[in-house]
Amino acid sequence: MRAVLSNLIWSARAFRAVFGNADLRRVELAFIGFNAAEWGAWVAILVVAYEAGGAAAAGAIGVVELLPAAIVAPVAALLGDRYRRDLVLLAGYVVQALTMGVTAGVLLAGAPLLVIYALAALVAISLTLTRPAQGALLASLARTPEELTAANVAAGWIESLSMFGGSALAGVLLAVSGPGVVFAALSGALLCSALLAARVRGRSAPPARTHAESPLEDLLGGFRALVRERRPRLVVSLMGAQFVVEGARDVLLLVLAFRMLDIGSAGVGFLNAAFGVGTIVGAALTTLLVARRRLTPPLAGGAAAWGAALVAIGLFPGRILAPVFVGVAGAGRPLIDVAGRTLLQRVVPDRVLSRVFGVLEGLYMAGAALGLAVAPLLFAVLGERATFIVAGAFLPVVFLLARRRLAEIDATVAVPEARLALLRTLPIFAPLPAPAMERVASRLIPTEAAAGTEIVKQGDLGYRFYIIEDGEVTVSKDGSTVASLGRGDFFGEIALLRDIPRTATVTARTNTLLYALERDDFLEAVTGHPQSAEAADAVTRARLADR
Repeated sequence: MRAVLSNLIWSARAFRAVFGNADLRRVELAFIGFNAAEWGAWVAILVVAYEAGGAAAAGAIGVVELLPAAIVAPVAALLGDRYRRDLVLLAGYVVQALTMGVTAGVLLAGAPLLVIYALAALVAISLTLTRPAQGALLASLARTPEELTAANVAAGWIESLSMFGGSALAGVLLAVSGPGVVFAALSGALLCSALLAARVRGRSAPPARTHAESPLEDLLGGFRALVRERRPRLVVSLMGAQFVVEGARDVLLLVLAFRMLDIGSAGVGFLNAAFGVGTIVGAALTTLLVARRRLTPPLAGGAAAWGAALVAIGLFPGRILAPVFVGVAGAGRPLIDVAGRTLLQRVVPDRVLSRVFGVLEGLYMAGAALGLAVAPLLFAVLGERATFIVAGAFLPVVFLLARRRLAEIDATVAVPEARLALLRTLPIFAPLPAPAMERVASRLIPTEAAAGTEIVKQGDLGYRFYIIEDGEVTVSKDGSTVASLGRGDFFGEIALLRDIPRTATVTARTNTLLYALERDDFLEAVTGHPQSAEAADAVTRARLADR
């Protein structure tokens, strides 16, 4: 009980810091309109399709709407790695408001279904601009790992509340009016989001590039990062499995409302609202993640909630129990989403972070399209109740197969606070965003040097950067002592940054404990962030001038 209370106090402090940061607050509040628009529009267009042609039509329009978005998302996310992320976020909200407004006009005018479906696909494409830019922007604005987790938890809260509000609003407007009014209201919500995003004033310069990249390398940067790095690849794959179930969920709820519970089109909106209520409960649970460094257990817990709920609906369908089970499934969603996105922000380099989130967004669309396509087939082959059971078993089985690799991620991501505190005192690393700081800390290699040991030698090639944790060293050039360094000092950066041989010899005066950082890890961290690169260059110029 005391540990839970301590976690809640720590979480409250982190949330207070998030909403005390004006830019983070504006980004989070703007996210409300986006989520309400996304979920409300999705419910409205599925109802339009279902009423025109049943479950098969709803699944088909979902696929038609999502596949173009899945293709565009990884490409559009390049904007967040090449331009100011706050401006990319603003542009996304403006485009989304315009496409929603046009769709509303077409629906109110009674245009043919083909035109409506084409515009719905444009809406889905425009929605892919927000999450990659926001995910990368939050990582830039957060000042500590706890604040970053709190920002993601707050986004999860907002998404859950908006999912409930957007779905409930869509249900009410569909019952009293029609889908055209739904899209008009959501367009207005997105305009409010654009106004909030326009007031973000935080510094969000484009990430620096470590080398000149070809246009093809630019476009494929997110994919290449996932191919090379096993940890982010695993997280993205597991989240992708949830996206398949989430896509199937839309058809599942349609069938549940129209055929199993017989509560009609308004019932679709209210079942989605029940799912939203569940995500609010799940978001409340994610509050406890702020004080945690180990984030893979919540991923597995979210999968268990999804699975148990869908299996229970298949076994015990009913107007009273079904909405409760739908809510339990909803509780699993923010657990997977918040923990997964936070893990990605911690392990993916900032220079490709927006593009990796773009791949995730594209996978979200593709996974949802796959779920939408498969669900009607399962209903046709297995029947209604068996389809719920099969869909529920899928996600827990996938996570069970990945349990060992998930444990490895936790072991590598958890970083002692003492290392982070040491890095924050160094001018080279102090400007780094919280996720980049964590990555550097996780890659530090403890090294010991006995008194009299030459740690680096003048004229040798440089492969490592060093930080002194304890002890003293002597710096000499051409046989003459030029400096003495102690706890909290560092050396070795000149050869790495200028790509030249070591400019001096560093010898341990006493038994010395150091942290070493490999060349590639050092260059990725420092040259990948403009402010850190400037600080490193200033330190290098000053040291060369002194010597």
